[in-house]
Amino acid sequence: MSTSEFNQLLTSNVDFLKPVAITLTRDPDSAADLFQETVYKALANRDKYHVGTNIRAWLYTIMRNIFINSYRRKARQQVIFDPLQDDSILNKLKGTVSNSAEGMLEVKHIQKAIHKLPDVFRHPFVLYFEGYKYNDIAGMLKEPLGTIKSRIHFARKLLKSQLLRY
Repeated sequence: MSTSEFNQLLTSNVDFLKPVAITLTRDPDSAADLFQETVYKALANRDKYHVGTNIRAWLYTIMRNIFINSYRRKARQQVIFDPLQDDSILNKLKGTVSNSAEGMLEVKHIQKAIHKLPDVFRHPFVLYFEGYKYNDIAGMLKEPLGTIKSRIHFARKLLKSQLLRY
């Protein structure tokens, strides 16, 4: 089937889709979008239309699939703000102030715990914490790479056990 024959067949059978789109969407603007997308998909996929197939059924199937896919896509999207709900919780959260004193106490506890570590664990851990790579630390301390990795691992475990108390 040539392109012009398909276009003529499409234009002569496309008008029945408008009321179907309104029935599906229940909104004239959404129905117009759905109708337009259906015609676009039909034109883009004209090579998939087989001569002799009921064109109306083919177009209806395209429209229905577009509608179902967009409905599922909207259902997966998260609602960030719902204007119908009471937003007093959001307003309460705006008035909260962070307590920097608590943060400073936690930092002091962490620093104390780091300084309580044995030197063999503390030094590689501090270097790693400052941003050095494992290879660089191994070179600075003249230790094998595996030893450095295990000492940092054990330092983390010791810190974790000490900080769980706080």
